[in-house]
Amino acid sequence: MKLYRIFALIERDMRKFFRSPALMLSSLIFPLVQLIVLGYAFGGKIKGATIAVVDQDHSVESRRIEEMLDGISAGPETFRVLHYDSLTEATDDLRTGFVRGVVHIPYDFSRRYYQHDRPRVVFTEDNSDQFISSAILERVQQMTDELNAPDVQGRLDGQVELNIVEIYPYIEYIKYLLSGSTAMAIFITAMIGGGITYIDDKMRGLHEGYLLTPIKKTELIGGLIGAGTIKAFMAGMSLVIIGGLIAGIPRIWDPLRLVYLCVVIAIASLAMISLMFLVMVRIDDPLVPRAIFGVLNMLLFFPSGAVYPVEAFPSWLRWISVIDPFTYTVHALRNLTLKDTGLPGIYMDILILSGFSAIMLAGSVALFKRQL
Repeated sequence: MKLYRIFALIERDMRKFFRSPALMLSSLIFPLVQLIVLGYAFGGKIKGATIAVVDQDHSVESRRIEEMLDGISAGPETFRVLHYDSLTEATDDLRTGFVRGVVHIPYDFSRRYYQHDRPRVVFTEDNSDQFISSAILERVQQMTDELNAPDVQGRLDGQVELNIVEIYPYIEYIKYLLSGSTAMAIFITAMIGGGITYIDDKMRGLHEGYLLTPIKKTELIGGLIGAGTIKAFMAGMSLVIIGGLIAGIPRIWDPLRLVYLCVVIAIASLAMISLMFLVMVRIDDPLVPRAIFGVLNMLLFFPSGAVYPVEAFPSWLRWISVIDPFTYTVHALRNLTLKDTGLPGIYMDILILSGFSAIMLAGSVALFKRQL
């Protein structure tokens, strides 16, 4: 196998790629738009949800609850409070979606409170949206815990106290999504600049023209995959830097971190383009790739943990994530962009992606045909 022949194929493919700026931009724009839109549309703290408060007790203690709810409305702003006189009216508005929850303080609340007879506050939630209902319920539960705290603490408090320590600052969802969008940019480039280009060249007979020359089958595969890897690497690095600046990743220009990012994106690019080549190696119909890529996008992107943690998946979907190259790409990039772990946090992902690439390359060589 002659390396200069592989480099000649890579040069030819890259020249063709750079002559099509629309092709280059299309592989970058969609993941970047996805990062910006989904990053700011999902994962933020719930603010401004509307809840109804129905106070039927009208006592000092019920007024205390209303003041605590108003404090949450003015402070964390998780929800804003609307006061209702009728429980029926509040429940109707809950069912029709005008409010997200109803806090009901019954007539006998203060009497039960002073008699130590388990006073109750009823919280009715619209659980059709688990994200909003969970956020509101968390705040209401915190308020209840404060109500249950004794007015006078003992000199020696025997209660267990939980101290929460967060080792990283608050991470916005756009930062969390950056690694998945970078993996998507690599995949789209592998799909457009690798898979579809491969099929188009194959239909034009260019591959057979190559094989009439001294170029060997392994050299042809190496050149095509090498060119695709370079394209995907360029898209991945562009997305992680531009997206990192938009998301506000601290110290994105740190030289050592950039080196590790280059290594991960290069290995991931090789894995993605090798997978695309293996999928396309025996396909002749140019319409088939368009259908396959949609399915692959769904099967690779969402089970990888790019949008939602893998730990929340059912067991059958976790098995898909185990064999998904996206999973290890997302994990490595997330460790570098969010945690800056360095080599200890990514070496296993690099080894798995390298092994995956070797398997895909071996399969591509075995299945490649010399004729159309």
